Amino acid sequence: MKTNFPRSLQTVIIALIAFGLVALALGGYFNPVTSWFTRLTVDAQTWVSTRYLALADFLTVPRDVASLRQRNTELEAEVAQLQTQVIDLQQKVTETNILSALVDFARANPIYSYKAAAVIGRDPSPFLRYVIINIGTNQGVLPGMPVVTDKGLVGRVDAVISEAARVQLITDSASAINVRLQSSSTEAMLVGSVTGDVSLDMIAQDAAVTIGDVVLTSGLGGSFPPNLLVGQVISVRKLDYELFQTASIQPSVDFNQLGFVLVITTFAPVDITPLVATPGP
Repeated sequence: MKTNFPRSLQTVIIALIAFGLVALALGGYFNPVTSWFTRLTVDAQTWVSTRYLALADFLTVPRDVASLRQRNTELEAEVAQLQTQVIDLQQKVTETNILSALVDFARANPIYSYKAAAVIGRDPSPFLRYVIINIGTNQGVLPGMPVVTDKGLVGRVDAVISEAARVQLITDSASAINVRLQSSSTEAMLVGSVTGDVSLDMIAQDAAVTIGDVVLTSGLGGSFPPNLLVGQVISVRKLDYELFQTASIQPSVDFNQLGFVLVITTFAPVDITPLVATPGP
């Protein structure tokens, strides 16, 4: 026969059991069980979290890699574009500085009129020293006109067409220019060579020539105005048995870096053809 306990008695028993469990818990009797259960729960959560993150990485990494590669390509393109812009700006700054220097030179020498020109080509022959500029007869350029930069003498116009001209450099082997030494006014002949070296010939044996002497155009012969800077003496050769001294010259102009030049348009070379004796029949 089943025994039925009064409901009030069941409530009291449950309350006593609960109170006992609480008391045991507060007394630390359940700590081993609680620690084991907590550790088990944490381990289970850690295992699930690790597997979930691994699965998420596995699913998202390909998309992230593709996105990073695309972004890397975009950044590389931007860097290349910026580098190009920097080079262009540096070139423009250099050109501006050169043109400013040419303007300053023209203002410092107002007795002549000038035409600015850009160097657009060079003679391909290793034995000829010519450059091509982008102005010609339409701009008033004529053969024989001197060509300079702010650094000094470049050469003279050798041939002209309507929109371009060829300039013979002072380094050309066919170039011969009357010059003088600034320190002593000693006259000499500046000549080029097939190697591009420049030297002074026809220097009197008794003339005092020293390394560092500044060389200027003398104006003799009418081909160039006087006092245009040519360069400096870097070595002297003097032998007693020779009639003249010679000297090597370092031009003041860097011909490998020619970008812009000035053509002296008001200077008219003197025509000495009538003074040159012609052979008889």
